[in-house]
Amino acid sequence: MSATRYTYLGPEGTFTEAALRTLPEAATRELVPMVSVPAALDAVRNGDAAAALVPIENSVEGGVTATLDELASGEPLMIYREVLLPIAFALLVRPGTKLSEIKTVTGHPVAQPQVRNWLRENLPDAVWESVASNADGARLVQEGRFDAAFAGEFAAATYGLEPLVTEIHDAENAETRFVLVGRPARPAAPTGADKTSVVLWLGEDHPGALLELLQEFAVRGVNLMLIQSRPTGAGIGNYCFAVDAEGHIADRRVGEALMGLKRICPNVRFLGSYPRAGVSPQDVRPLRRGTTDAEFTAASDWLARAQDGRA
Repeated sequence: MSATRYTYLGPEGTFTEAALRTLPEAATRELVPMVSVPAALDAVRNGDAAAALVPIENSVEGGVTATLDELASGEPLMIYREVLLPIAFALLVRPGTKLSEIKTVTGHPVAQPQVRNWLRENLPDAVWESVASNADGARLVQEGRFDAAFAGEFAAATYGLEPLVTEIHDAENAETRFVLVGRPARPAAPTGADKTSVVLWLGEDHPGALLELLQEFAVRGVNLMLIQSRPTGAGIGNYCFAVDAEGHIADRRVGEALMGLKRICPNVRFLGSYPRAGVSPQDVRPLRRGTTDAEFTAASDWLARAQDGRA
C-alpha cells in the first residue's frame, strides 16, 4: 500500500481537491485525481492509496448517493475525518465569451440544484448537461464541447478559462461535506465532539420497523444528525439506512445503541467514529440525564450488585 498517496474525485480543479488541500497532511502526500467516487475508493481497497477524499453530503441537495452506496457495499472502508467546504460557483467560459453567447452549460449533477434559480434568471434558454465533476465540465468547455461550466473559480487557471460570473449560489451558506476514507482500523480516541456513521439494514418489514431502529438511539440519548434511505438492489421496497449519530463508538450510550441495533438488524456496517468538522467539545450541548458514561457505569455496577444480592 502506498502510505503517501491520497486519491480524490477528479480531475484537477474540483471542489474535492480544494477540500483535500485544507488538510495539513495533504502537503506531504501525493494527491491523485480519479475519474469517479468508486474509482477513488477502489484505489484504497486494492492498496494503491492510503486514503481517499470524496463528497458525501451537500447542504442543498442532501446525500451524495454514489458515495453512500459505495460505502454500504463492497469491501468495508472506514471514515477517519470530515471536511466542510463553503460552496460558491463561477461560470467559467473560454476567453472572450459573452453571456448572450452561451447556449450550453454543464456541471456535476449536484451543482444544478444550487444554481437553478440563477440559470432561470440569467440563461433561461441554455441547455444543461451533467458531467462526472465540475472540473470535468471545465475541461470540456476548454475543448469546445460546451459554452460554459459551473465550477470553482480556482479551476479557471487550470483549464485556460475565465470566470465570467462569480459567487453564484441560490442558497446562502451552502456547504459540501467531504470524508477521508481509509481501510478499517481502530478509530481515533474520542475528542468530545465526534460523529459515528453506520449503515443499517432492516430485517422483516412490518409496521414500526424503522421506529424500532430509531428507538435504539433515542432511549440512550443519542442524537441523529442524518438518516437517509438507499435501495439495496434486492427489489422494490428493500432499503438500507445511512445514519450519522452524535458521539463516538467508545461512548457508552453510542456503543450500547450499536449493540442493540446489531441484535435486531440482519446487518450493521460500522463506517467510523471521527471528529466533527468545525465543532469543539465546548460547542456540544450537554447530555441529558442518564446518558453519560458515568451514569451507564453506575447503572451497570448497580445491576452487578443486585445479581449478587447486594443492591
